[in-house]
Amino acid sequence: MAPRFSVFIATSLDGYIAREGGDIDWLQIVHPLDASHGYDEFFASCDALVVGRGTYDTVLGFAEYPYAGKRVFVLTHRPAEPRHGETFVAGTAHDVVARVGDAQRVYVDGGNVIRQFFAANLITDATISIVPIVLGSGIRLFERGEGEHRLQLQDHRAWPSGLVQLRYTVNP
Repeated sequence: MAPRFSVFIATSLDGYIAREGGDIDWLQIVHPLDASHGYDEFFASCDALVVGRGTYDTVLGFAEYPYAGKRVFVLTHRPAEPRHGETFVAGTAHDVVARVGDAQRVYVDGGNVIRQFFAANLITDATISIVPIVLGSGIRLFERGEGEHRLQLQDHRAWPSGLVQLRYTVNP
């Protein structure tokens, strides 16, 4: 049985997931996140992660490594030494799929990697949180080349902070 490939990400109202240089400081306007936002439950349900090199480099700067206890695959063409047991994969989304082994659910994170997995028709579900801010520029969640994908809304919630969360399944 193939694993589920799942997205859990926040965007600005105008569709950006980070500032031009990759900074995600703007997410702080809805922090602290609490259990009701669902990230902890989602993360616990994942056996492995696939992240892009930019996302990986960003989390290395965090005070605490956020992926501890998970198998992590970093999709990159630049050489690197693993710091927490990560596996570096130079190739396509399908090259990563061949390496996730018996994982049941894989968290796909990072704009470029999410786009690649959508383009390869691998994403099964997506949770998108919209943060009440217009950034005007930065790194977009979707740019071009992902192809058309029909989504079915499974759930939605809004919080007093203005954060709105949408949970979708991707129609095959």
